[in-house]
Amino acid sequence: MPTTTLDTTPYWIDSAPTPRFKKLSHDERADVVIVGGGITGLTAAYLLTAAGKSVALLERARCAMVDTGHTTAHLTMVTDTPLSELVRTFGREHAQAAWDAGLAAIAQIDEIVRRESIACQFEWVPGYLHAPRDPSRQSRQLDFQEEAKLAFDLGFDATFVRDVPLMGGAGVRFDDQARFHPRMYLAALARAVEAGGGRIYEHSEACEFHDDPLSVKANDFTIMCEDVIVATHNPLVGLNNVVSATLFQTKLALYSSYVIAGRVAHGVVPDALFSDTGDPYDYLRLTPQRDHDLVIFGGEDHKTGQVDDTKACYEALERRLTSLLPDIEVTHRWSGQVIETPDGLPYLGPGADHQYVATGFAGNGMTFGTLGAMIAVDGILGRTNPWVDLFHIDRKKIRGGLWDYVTENKDYPYYLIRDRFAGAEGRSLRGVQRGQGKILDLAGKRVAVYRDENGTATVRSAVCTHLGCEVGWNTAERTWDCPCHGSRFTPTGDVLAGPAESPLSEIPKEK
Repeated sequence: MPTTTLDTTPYWIDSAPTPRFKKLSHDERADVVIVGGGITGLTAAYLLTAAGKSVALLERARCAMVDTGHTTAHLTMVTDTPLSELVRTFGREHAQAAWDAGLAAIAQIDEIVRRESIACQFEWVPGYLHAPRDPSRQSRQLDFQEEAKLAFDLGFDATFVRDVPLMGGAGVRFDDQARFHPRMYLAALARAVEAGGGRIYEHSEACEFHDDPLSVKANDFTIMCEDVIVATHNPLVGLNNVVSATLFQTKLALYSSYVIAGRVAHGVVPDALFSDTGDPYDYLRLTPQRDHDLVIFGGEDHKTGQVDDTKACYEALERRLTSLLPDIEVTHRWSGQVIETPDGLPYLGPGADHQYVATGFAGNGMTFGTLGAMIAVDGILGRTNPWVDLFHIDRKKIRGGLWDYVTENKDYPYYLIRDRFAGAEGRSLRGVQRGQGKILDLAGKRVAVYRDENGTATVRSAVCTHLGCEVGWNTAERTWDCPCHGSRFTPTGDVLAGPAESPLSEIPKEK
């Protein structure tokens, strides 16, 4: 049994510094006060400063050091709760909405990385859900073929595989997942916030909240504001009364999760995300280095404070990892904390008047943390967000059946979001039959492909030239139709009816 004692500093903290910021040392005013300097807080600060809002962020210690610094940084829309279970709990459209939201959050990260030219090892990779390699481990019983079919039917790029790479056995492959270095990403976000006029204060714990007038106190100084975002892992009372805050805490279950990391040669482990159906489940990813790959492997979750011999958790993980990769050189181990909710979805959005919260991310902290920032920012800016009711603390519209994801979001903002992240209908021209049109993903680009009766394929951009929505194939009329504003195009992309005035852009077809 391995007995080597290792430092429990996370690899992320060990490998990338973050900027340092001063303490709050004076009274001031801001449009928005953000409490917490992790993925949610820094994302919200970035989006708000980009929108022209003045922001003051308060972090009680150092930014990106605590929960975000102890993540494994899987970027996935695949929730801990299986999709089939979400469907049973919320219905098909609402389950689709939860995964749509996850994809939108990943795409938001991708957009920021590109806009700010952030070197943070961001990469789109596939994800795999599979059975535990050790059949003696307790496992949820899932029909992988049915899970794959359900996900595909709801518009996600999901495929049943009989032999999962590295792990073996049956499973589901989900395309369009991602991984990154969270500290590199957040360090760049912090610099962008400061460059955009935002103020970040470290070693400045928010200790008092007042609502008349709205203000937050830290280090005996007060910041007046219009809105507050509580972006702490476990939400503070904030503007809520103690009774309501205590009741809210009863909805949250805190779990400790353990991680080990080690070096392997390039090419030994596929660049993908892996999660099994164990209870608790194991999860694995890699982060490429110049002369090796670092494998990050986690699991052994238990309710925080309910296991005395935590060293045994690391040892169990190491046994399973070395069984999978005998030549791995273990270099790091650390633990983090995840928060579960009763129904498997996080709580994101308004928690009180002019106060927003984000918690209960389970194993999707990077994804749901980003989404929590997006929902809070939309609320502050007065913009519609298609997921605010689904993730609301009360979920009244969901439980009462009053919220219809598709019907209530038939306008432009919904389709612009959904069409960007819905699954393509294929990845090869060979899948398009004569007389048929399909949206395909070719080399990372979503394109509208039509094959005429002679077998000639026409490839055009799938983006409507009016305001940027994605067109869909009208089987009956054999036209490309835009769901946002009604533009229609011929099978070969010429304008058939406005408001679009230009044809769908040409794209060279694959050979």
